[in-house]
Amino acid sequence: MTVVTMFDLNKSGQAQSSTSDQRDIVKALIPFDVRFERWEASVVLPAGAGQDAVLQAYARDVDRLKKLGGYQSVDVVRMHPEHPDRDAMRQKFLSEHTHDDDEVRFFVEGAGAFYLRNKEQVLQVVCEAGDLLSVPAHTRHWFDMGPKPYFAAIRLFTTPEGWVAKFTGDKIADAIPKFAA
Repeated sequence: MTVVTMFDLNKSGQAQSSTSDQRDIVKALIPFDVRFERWEASVVLPAGAGQDAVLQAYARDVDRLKKLGGYQSVDVVRMHPEHPDRDAMRQKFLSEHTHDDDEVRFFVEGAGAFYLRNKEQVLQVVCEAGDLLSVPAHTRHWFDMGPKPYFAAIRLFTTPEGWVAKFTGDKIADAIPKFAA
């Protein structure tokens, strides 16, 4: 289930509220200018489906977003609990950073948590299969795939160079609870 938890930075980063209602999720994301959508595949995909099958199953929505956002490349990334680089990959994006490009992810399988920050709050958005989240360029955020990561996600890019993380140096991510799934 998709869940958004709000942490108030004026109250020591304590969780203030949580919601799984899609309308409330969209409303909570408005101050961050983040797009949230739910997609359905055009065919039933088997677990572990390959990149070509995944992209074909979601071609209509991927093509719509490519036109809307000017995205030039698309791929599918997978992570599983036995992946030999899972710990290093998790650590790579656990610190607050920005990108020069939008960070667009659609979860085909599994789950992961995006953390979005503004001056007053941090939102933890736990995305699951069927969720699209598009984080605008230059938005302060981080991503946690959890200690036993399991997900497959479609990624859309304008340019590969724009996706390079620019770390802020702020330790805010250390003060907010990690994704435990």
